Amino acid sequence: MKILVIGSGGVGAALAPIAARRDFFESIVFADIDESRARRVVDRYGADGRFAAAKVDATDAGQVAALARSTGADVILNAADPRFVMPVFEGAIEAGTDYLDMAMSLSEPHPERPYEEVGKKLGDDQFALAGLWEERGKLALVGIGIEPGAADVFAKYAAEHLFSSIDEVGIRDGSNIEIAGHEFAPTFSIWTTIEECLNPPIVWERERGWFTTAPFSEPEVFVFPGGIGEVECVNVEHEEVILVPRWVSCDRVTFKYGLGDEFIDVLKTLHKLRLDRVDPVRVRDVFVSPREVVAAVLPDPAFLGEEMTGATCAGAWVRGTGTDGRPREVYLYHVVDSQETWRRDGAQAVTWQTAINPVVALELIASGVWSGAGVLGPEAFDPVPFLDLLNAYGSPWGMTEMTPRAT
Repeated sequence: MKILVIGSGGVGAALAPIAARRDFFESIVFADIDESRARRVVDRYGADGRFAAAKVDATDAGQVAALARSTGADVILNAADPRFVMPVFEGAIEAGTDYLDMAMSLSEPHPERPYEEVGKKLGDDQFALAGLWEERGKLALVGIGIEPGAADVFAKYAAEHLFSSIDEVGIRDGSNIEIAGHEFAPTFSIWTTIEECLNPPIVWERERGWFTTAPFSEPEVFVFPGGIGEVECVNVEHEEVILVPRWVSCDRVTFKYGLGDEFIDVLKTLHKLRLDRVDPVRVRDVFVSPREVVAAVLPDPAFLGEEMTGATCAGAWVRGTGTDGRPREVYLYHVVDSQETWRRDGAQAVTWQTAINPVVALELIASGVWSGAGVLGPEAFDPVPFLDLLNAYGSPWGMTEMTPRAT
């Protein structure tokens, strides 16, 4: 398998040392608009000669396709921000490769009732082209990071092995990570964080379908494993709410994220000041995107690993009726310690936790264990080989039995 990775930032760089320990692929080309960034990844992790660097403009599907052809890529892994999903996705179609990503095409709020009804949903632009992928016999595996990704695999595993019926799949993400020396430093792309946290959160229910709420709505305290403990979580827009109902039979799907009061206040302030805007504004004689300015002045998450302490946890909280006919409630999860990933791979925990999952998926595809055609989520595949391989990579998943809620 020859792999082309588009984007050599935090996640793109973090997957390099993980992949370097595996032998399922022939080569990986890391490509970025800043070729020097891709070159740094290769120089740091590519000692065995299987890595190479290239320059690409991820906004140009033609460039993506041309690079895929020139490198002989069998598959394109999109590790760029979600704003670049569609040109990279379309470049893969043009080049005739398979495709994986860790975030889906962007949503657009409902023009009149944004906090009640959905507009264009996450992934709609990709699913609109599913027929073309099926006709060409190519696979677009969408949402295969940690969330979406491993969390979706957890939901599918629960449905197939732990429950006879599911009331709710609730994706819950929380951490106790601290970053020394910074008053405010997001652990993931601030561009993406603004996008998913300030957009109307989406919920799915069997009787209502998809609907939206106000940002940061329905706060709840969730107890995370791995020494993290209690974290207040709130509704956030995320792809799992789009993907899980397509392949997992359940009554409700939610996504809640442990942001913390300070982080929420910063995001609200950015919104009030209109610094979350994407469209460029004129400043004297130049045009700049306010959100790009925010990203430029904050620390790059890819380089925060040495200053991080604590752990991050992502998983699926599943409630329903167990296979024995009794009420059951479990949390299937993946915990990563920041100091451990820094020691092992020189990568910070949040990006590393995202990056390991597409590498696992690529190995399953290369071996033929996972196969298919069309635009498919992680739930479309057998979850057991994925979970077994995640363990074999030395980053095991876990499960906590919880006391079922009274109905």
